[in-house]
Amino acid sequence: MDPVSPRQTDILKKARQDGRVGVDDLALQFDVTPQTIRKDLNEICDAGLLQRVHGGAVYPSGAINYAYDARRTLAAEEKRRIGAVAAALIPDNSSVILNIGTTTEQVAFALREREGLMVITNNINVANILRESPSTEVIIAGGLVRRTDGGIVGEATVEFMRQFKVDHAVIGASAIDEEGSILDYDYREVRVAQEIIRHARRTILVADHMKFDRNAPVRIGHLRDIDVLVTDAEVPESVQELCALNGVTIARAPGILSEQSSS
Repeated sequence: MDPVSPRQTDILKKARQDGRVGVDDLALQFDVTPQTIRKDLNEICDAGLLQRVHGGAVYPSGAINYAYDARRTLAAEEKRRIGAVAAALIPDNSSVILNIGTTTEQVAFALREREGLMVITNNINVANILRESPSTEVIIAGGLVRRTDGGIVGEATVEFMRQFKVDHAVIGASAIDEEGSILDYDYREVRVAQEIIRHARRTILVADHMKFDRNAPVRIGHLRDIDVLVTDAEVPESVQELCALNGVTIARAPGILSEQSSS
């Protein structure tokens, strides 16, 4: 079923481009009341073309991820702040793996002025961000390069990661569900992420607030498999409880740390 009005068609185009649309922004853009936009969004969502979330709607995310350029601009400021908080958790003179994702790329930006780091990555963008950092050694994985986003995946990448035992790993995800599953879209990327977790003494998951509104089909692991969750807003109560049960620290940008533990 297609949108029934030109405005709804434009709303859907914007959602496809940006990944998310907000009621207030749309009302301003189309010069109509928020109530009119809510009605439009309800009709579009009833048609299965968008998914309703608080304050707006997101493009359906059950099987196909957003395009890289859309992901890079989506929640860009939140990702920048998350990157700064995650980077602050990594001391100088340590080893770290950064995997694929626009949020992990923001961690790389925040690490550029650090001292004595060894950074292993399967993300060409991360390598480019850090390659001119004078005090950082950058090691890039071999494997299949995805044209869409510069991620490196495949069995060769999995084997490559098995060579290391690093101090820290920073991983991203496309979704986190209420049961604590950490989810993504590409099973090849997931295999690499799983191997990264196995070969890190401490794992930091970076995820903006939108990841709790989304779904994805492939399971990386569970919140119990990580040590720190860095995000930009209050997480759902079920996630808070799971973090408390499994001793996971929640770090909320711009740097508010709250220790969640069962003790």
